[in-house]
Amino acid sequence: MSTILTPALTAHWDDPTSFELETYRRHGGYRALPKALAMQPDQVIQTVKDSGLRGRGGAGFPTGNKWGFIPQGDGKPHYLVVNADESEPGTCKDMPLMLANPHVLVEGAIIASYAIRANRAFIYVRGEVLHVVRRLHHAVAEAYQAGYLGTNILGSGFDLDIVVHAGAGAYECGEETALLESLEGRRGQPRLKPPFPAIAGLYACPTVVNNVESIASVPFIVANGASDFAALGTERSKGFGIFSLSGHVTTPGQYEAPLGVTLRELLDLAGGVRAGRRLKFWTPGGSSTPILTDEHIDVPLDFEGTAAAGTMLGTRGLQIFDETTCVVRVALRWTEFYRHESCGKCTPCREGTYWMVQLLADLERGAGSDDDLDKLLDISDNIVGRAFCPFGDTAVSPAVSSIKYFRDEYLEHRKHGGCPFDPAASTLFAPEPTR
Repeated sequence: MSTILTPALTAHWDDPTSFELETYRRHGGYRALPKALAMQPDQVIQTVKDSGLRGRGGAGFPTGNKWGFIPQGDGKPHYLVVNADESEPGTCKDMPLMLANPHVLVEGAIIASYAIRANRAFIYVRGEVLHVVRRLHHAVAEAYQAGYLGTNILGSGFDLDIVVHAGAGAYECGEETALLESLEGRRGQPRLKPPFPAIAGLYACPTVVNNVESIASVPFIVANGASDFAALGTERSKGFGIFSLSGHVTTPGQYEAPLGVTLRELLDLAGGVRAGRRLKFWTPGGSSTPILTDEHIDVPLDFEGTAAAGTMLGTRGLQIFDETTCVVRVALRWTEFYRHESCGKCTPCREGTYWMVQLLADLERGAGSDDDLDKLLDISDNIVGRAFCPFGDTAVSPAVSSIKYFRDEYLEHRKHGGCPFDPAASTLFAPEPTR
């Protein structure tokens, strides 16, 4: 795997006017749209299938296949919904993408809508990020003025309206059916599946829900050809992606590279872990993905490589933690987040996350018992596969994976009557001797 970055979506983020239509066109923007409109919709879908693009929101489902599930000739309106409700702790790629280059998302949404024969698209974005909401409104207005949106786009006979919808800040609305519920004006809670959105989604009509980066990758695929995209990445995980490095790293930020790049390669590009420290644990895709340790630094960051390591690629939110970090405290903070954000619809998630927080809080301050670790794992086991949506499965990841790799650290809290994470308090966490 080459360590050379592949800037496509991020290529012109350093341009102070990168978000404006004129700048986007100067760098080749809206070159893919007329090419797509000259094709048959099914040809566009096949092109995306041939590229091997998989969902960039974490699930990794083939994007072209999802588009192909939309029934044709059903007499119902079709909808495209862009899931821009980025709220996973540690994930920070979609917001800067929309802030710096909103037109690539707009162009991708137009092409995707044409492919699935939708005449209305929605971008569901978190309401807290007002600056991003304003950028999207500005970009959509520019696209209307330039004739890329509205009626008879570029003389093709295709009509499309895009609505920017600001959500109310519920983490659960990152789940596609909860997002659709919210978009329809109801409480953001997941729906029972089936039926799936492709059959009965928004307003009970066929709907495609895609992540921001998935849709933003479409103009590159159409403009350059499916083979150019498929040539990057690995055999089953094609293309490039934005890897967000944060935490105890010398140069945090966004690194756009082929899927399959390793953390070692990304850390080399980012200047390594902060000076004088060593890697202890990290997340490959935000807090909902099971943590990995320094032993996994060469795991290929693609869908198959991370699965083989017992975790998930997720949203490629790589949070880096050095040896000064208490893993018990981190697991507690993350689980507190999931308890707070549970929509409360199902008992395993609503009650399970509450009791996990109680146990983790006791363990963190040294008041728990050694049996609490087995109790935590038992509660987690009763959440996984029993919750109404994937929220429950991911909510247990911090506790389960941290116990897997750092059980001794949990026991040290009990032994010392509190967090022993001080080199002077415990030899378990003493720094390596200098040589």
